[in-house]
Amino acid sequence: MSHIQAVRGMNDILPDDTPHWRLLEQTVSRLLASYGYGEIRLPVVEKTELFRRSIGEVTDIVEREMYSFDDRNGDSLTLRPEGTAGCVRAAVQQGLLGVPRRLWYAGPMFRYERPQKGRQRQFHQIGVESFGVASPDMDAEHLLLCARLWRALGLGDSVELQINSLGSSAARQAYRSALVSYLEARVDDLDEDSRRRLQSNPLRILDSKVPQTQALLDGAPTMADYLDEESSTDFARLCELLQAAGQAYVVNPRLVRGLDYYNKTVYEWVTTRLGAQGTVCGGGRYDALVEQLGGKPTPAVGFAMGMERLVLLMAETGAIDSADKALADVYAVAVGEAAQLASLAAIESVRDQLPELAIVQHTGGGNFKNQLKKADRSGARVALIWGEDEVRSQSVTLKFLREEAAQEGKSGQQAVPREQLESTLRAVFAD
Repeated sequence: MSHIQAVRGMNDILPDDTPHWRLLEQTVSRLLASYGYGEIRLPVVEKTELFRRSIGEVTDIVEREMYSFDDRNGDSLTLRPEGTAGCVRAAVQQGLLGVPRRLWYAGPMFRYERPQKGRQRQFHQIGVESFGVASPDMDAEHLLLCARLWRALGLGDSVELQINSLGSSAARQAYRSALVSYLEARVDDLDEDSRRRLQSNPLRILDSKVPQTQALLDGAPTMADYLDEESSTDFARLCELLQAAGQAYVVNPRLVRGLDYYNKTVYEWVTTRLGAQGTVCGGGRYDALVEQLGGKPTPAVGFAMGMERLVLLMAETGAIDSADKALADVYAVAVGEAAQLASLAAIESVRDQLPELAIVQHTGGGNFKNQLKKADRSGARVALIWGEDEVRSQSVTLKFLREEAAQEGKSGQQAVPREQLESTLRAVFAD
């Protein structure tokens, strides 16, 4: 009988990799809490209409990439392709918008795309949304928060901030008309995908990676020439705030993002370390979306970061230390039935006294040599060893498994009286 394989583009995240994911998640969680953001947990499935109304009927996501289906009641439902629409729906439905609100969420998203490195059909995002503040200081807060996260993850030199302004809806429409007129006169020089987008979603042509199309765009009108006064003023103020904070940025006039709900400021954090999938985080303003989804007019801004790409980037840049792969701090080895009983009782006491330590108790028996090999492979810093001698003397042998222990002047192993085990481990891991 053949093995059942995972769905293409929906990958397992294995134990060797999950420590990296936890590091990212924990770092983000601590940082967002320090900025006053509250976590919200959203459904994976929403009504299809939510995404059609928010993302846009003629976007690639809605036209070609959503996983949609009818349930038993005949309602059209969709596995969420992004998080902002669901967060806005929840904020409106649950009455969260009476005061300025800072929210964040994390979890899987789903898009039917061609799987490749850093781009999967089930992928994971961390999203951050702020409601109720129209001024660009909130945009600046998001960007500076991201910059602080990159530094905390050791990625500060690996990403670049690119920003642009799409202006108001009217300004965007005027620019859209000018761009279409320019490209229609040169339609034979466009690549096939850009010709398809010319009438349905022409701004996405600006994001084309085809060299011939990029060269054609060099002479195209720019969004900056069509900005309304308010958007232009807000964008200038954002640049001023970033400069005051010492945050470097590049103005990219072709940056548009792929969702219809954006207005005014849009931005992306990009890297050259991951090949074609260079965007690791992106977002911007969406001041009309709350009203569009049934709420009162509410200014809003948000961003999302791709967790797969960030984990890849952390590995690529060496930001992930090999020690992060360790399954345990301590590995307990016992040879013989009496030793197993003694170790089990002692380890449970250690867990009570030192709950911060990750302790693996060897199971399944085996000789001393094989158990010690497993202890070393676990990544633990020390092994605790029980045998006949330890049972007889009511002690435990503590063996350092990592080279750094010897470099710190500690002996390779030492006998520790049972009653001193907790205090000895506390001293070892206080270093």
